[in-house]
Amino acid sequence: MRVSRLMLCVIGTVVTYLASAATLAANDGISVSRITAEPDFSDFAGMQPGTALARSMTKVENFIQREPYDGTPATQRTEVYIGYDQQRFYAVFLAFDSQPNLIRANMSPRENIGGDDTVEMTFDTFNDQRAALTFRSTPLGIQWDARWTEGSSRRAGFDTTWEAVWDSDGQLTDEGYMVKMSIPLRSLRFPDSEDQLWRIQFARQIPRLSEESFWPEYTIAIEGRLNQTALLSGISNVSPGNNSQIIPFIFAREVDALDRSAIGGPKFDRTSEQDVGLDAKFVFNDSFVLDVTLNPDFSQVESDEPQVTVNERFEIQFPERRPFFVENADFFETDSTLVFTRRIVDPEGGLRFTGRSGNYGFGAIMINDQAPGANRAAGHPLDGEKANIGILRGYKDISEQDRIGFLVTDRELGDGYNRVASIDGRFKLTDNWLTQMQVIETESEPFTGGEKKTGFQRNIQLNRVGRTVNTHTHFIESTDDFRTELGFQNQYFSSDTSGIHNRVNLNFYPQNSSLNSWGTALMAVYLKDTEGTRIYTQLDPSVNLRFATSNYGLSLSNRTEVLRPKDFAGLTTNRKYDTDTVRFNFSNTALQTLTFSGSYQTGTVVNLVPPAGNMPSIADSRRIDLDLLWRPFDRLRISNTLLKTDLETRSGGTKVFSNEIFRSNWNYQFTREMSLRFIAQYDKTDAGPATRLKDKENLNFDLLLRYVINPWSAFYVGYNTNQSNFDIIEFEGERELVTTNDLRRDGDQLFVKFSYMFQR
Repeated sequence: MRVSRLMLCVIGTVVTYLASAATLAANDGISVSRITAEPDFSDFAGMQPGTALARSMTKVENFIQREPYDGTPATQRTEVYIGYDQQRFYAVFLAFDSQPNLIRANMSPRENIGGDDTVEMTFDTFNDQRAALTFRSTPLGIQWDARWTEGSSRRAGFDTTWEAVWDSDGQLTDEGYMVKMSIPLRSLRFPDSEDQLWRIQFARQIPRLSEESFWPEYTIAIEGRLNQTALLSGISNVSPGNNSQIIPFIFAREVDALDRSAIGGPKFDRTSEQDVGLDAKFVFNDSFVLDVTLNPDFSQVESDEPQVTVNERFEIQFPERRPFFVENADFFETDSTLVFTRRIVDPEGGLRFTGRSGNYGFGAIMINDQAPGANRAAGHPLDGEKANIGILRGYKDISEQDRIGFLVTDRELGDGYNRVASIDGRFKLTDNWLTQMQVIETESEPFTGGEKKTGFQRNIQLNRVGRTVNTHTHFIESTDDFRTELGFQNQYFSSDTSGIHNRVNLNFYPQNSSLNSWGTALMAVYLKDTEGTRIYTQLDPSVNLRFATSNYGLSLSNRTEVLRPKDFAGLTTNRKYDTDTVRFNFSNTALQTLTFSGSYQTGTVVNLVPPAGNMPSIADSRRIDLDLLWRPFDRLRISNTLLKTDLETRSGGTKVFSNEIFRSNWNYQFTREMSLRFIAQYDKTDAGPATRLKDKENLNFDLLLRYVINPWSAFYVGYNTNQSNFDIIEFEGERELVTTNDLRRDGDQLFVKFSYMFQR
């Protein structure tokens, strides 16, 4: 693909960038001890190091709060003892508590530990201050792990889709609790060198106090997390080696479901399916990873959380959870989301290679997708066609937290293609200021062949992070022919859009007050199209109050949106819509067995689903969001979500629609490995006369028995049944589907899935 003059200019600018970012490295570096045996709780009887082995481990203490009182000592004492041997890294946490009866510790599924007390350990094994691995545990040893990424891309922060194999144990005591972590070195990635120099951070969360404390100090007054970690030395002559993981799976299911496209009209069809597949991972020279998938099962055992999609103009984004795409997923992330792997629906197989050497990182994906050609009518140009996909990413780290990189993607389908080339950079200017820049060129041709179109996008942001003042200023400009078929572009990044959005936060911390902090913010947006027409403005002032276990927020929103003929079929000229909303939100974590949050929004919105032949109009809107987590006892977790939206016309109060989604998730944990989960979800759209929508009602029940040894070795037995508001009528030998007021079963599924990881 040719590279535009604009992209060449950016390459030259980035390559000649020589300024170093000022960062705050922890002054307190530590050296970890090599130990001769694996530590145990018996070595710390009485919550103190009582054996020679325990006393030989390196001790860390004096945690400092980040929340709620940044910079002050932790209210509860925490000691950590660390050591390593040829195979593993060990940590024993002694979490003292003046009120041990108030410690929150429940028997939960792995990863689902929200609301419990926890301790954690974070490794930046490449000492690059860009990405790290975090291991967290509850007082009962229930695990949570994630990959942390600096920056502001979609995967910045914690990415919990990353999962590792490691061991943990916990024990409640009269003085608090103890947690032991044992991390196999083969679960980590680090440089191939004799002496390792890593970065490390320890943390403790106490939910009843809304307290997060860290060692070394991790202050909100400085931008970045990993630049505030401590240097870790002392590890030498270790290697995870050239290890491999082979994960075969067996999947079988029996389905009795409505076939809406059957010859002669809709009918029920019973099918059986058995399948086998393979995922494999090969690690070379400690940091190069080759992932292979053959006949993958990309179905999700865990369903997506509910989101409101009715009357939404722009696409809703769901997270990626499939194992093949998880390793080093942040390698492929840029501020503009050009690799959104849920676009790859049904591959036959694929290869994925990621790794880093010194200051360089790289990644590549080769995969196909059968979905575009599936279920096409005979004679359709895409009948049986597969999309072939290639992705290439490379970057170089400069200074302590600066990075420049490139990304190229290619999706070939039929006689057409979509190719994307991007150059991006992240530059830390001071302890508080950073900027990110990206320039993208796309080239597209329809799958039937035809005219080639080229598009461009420019993207630059400037951010300040601090204790009192935080700002985010972001300029994005995309031409009309900008296309990213493997990407995800929200309102700000969509084609034929140019504009800026800015958010300013001011935070204050009263002394000697029950109010921990309060803040005010202003969000402003201005968007126009490439012809200069203003298409969207937004002004949102807000205020937030934080107490020890509760938060309250109030925000106003004033928006002006212009719909053009290209935005809505039937419009002959541009039409402007002014809307206003008020939103109140709250959350509370004071109770040990019950936490809840919610919001209420009222005002006006644009009705984007008017009756056929009518144009969009302003409608009165009300929306309620509620989340409630109840722990009646330590093995049962009940999570409930309610989303309710109502729209009425402004003149006469005629109903547009009401949409209600209720989801209840019950999980009973027999042991750390075995659990039984039940989900009930009800989704109803009640259409009024002022919409083209139809009445829609859906009720789904999902039962799942799980036995999970580790993230890659698990056995599942599940049953799913679904009901919706339909009926089948016959007329002159033909069957027709009609909408009714009653629910009727439209599908059942019983499935079994087993996977097991072989590792050497």
